[in-house]
Amino acid sequence: MADEAITGIEGELGITAACRLTGRSRATHYRRLRPAPPRGPRKRQVQPSALTAEERAAVLELMNSDEYAELPPAQIWARELDAGRYHCSVSTMYRILREKGQPSERRR
Repeated sequence: MADEAITGIEGELGITAACRLTGRSRATHYRRLRPAPPRGPRKRQVQPSALTAEERAAVLELMNSDEYAELPPAQIWARELDAGRYHCSVSTMYRILREKGQPSERRR
């Protein structure tokens, strides 16, 4: 409806005055004249620093080892870091556990 009102009076008053009278901004007017083309499907992007399947399996094996089986990922991460070994972040450890269907509560 506002489109028709603007097109009806823009020839006589100009676009700025027509937009002011109808209460629509000029940016909206021009945007509606040239709508954006529809987006196509996007490629799945892989994070370059993401862990490989082997690295994820190694982290899962580490978390399920006898030494760490009952500890939460934050404590496993801290102990491994104290020993000079960094595998991944704490949130990645939680993600790996969630993917494998293991609960975050790890005590027996």
